[in-house]
Amino acid sequence: MARTPADLVGADPGPPFRITFDGRTVTALPGQSVAAALWGAGILAWRTTRDGRPRGAFCGIGQCYDCLATVNGEPNKRACLVPARPGDAVTTQEGHGHVPLGV
Repeated sequence: MARTPADLVGADPGPPFRITFDGRTVTALPGQSVAAALWGAGILAWRTTRDGRPRGAFCGIGQCYDCLATVNGEPNKRACLVPARPGDAVTTQEGHGHVPLGV
């Protein structure tokens, strides 16, 4: 019988909850980062560069900024460092995430 890492350490992370990514429902667990929840759902990219190339988590420790996402309307959040919270709305961030002046 296969055992999961959570079984091996006796972890009880609590009940799963839902966040959304570009309107799609994603299940997350307490203690997961936004990036971990997205990875768990098979989503590997949630930002595009200025020239449209996809990006997601790269270093996983908040040093590279490849994982920038818009979380609850706030751009430039490092998804690998932001804890997922019930009801979070994560959207793909395009380019540098700045709102044009005068908007």
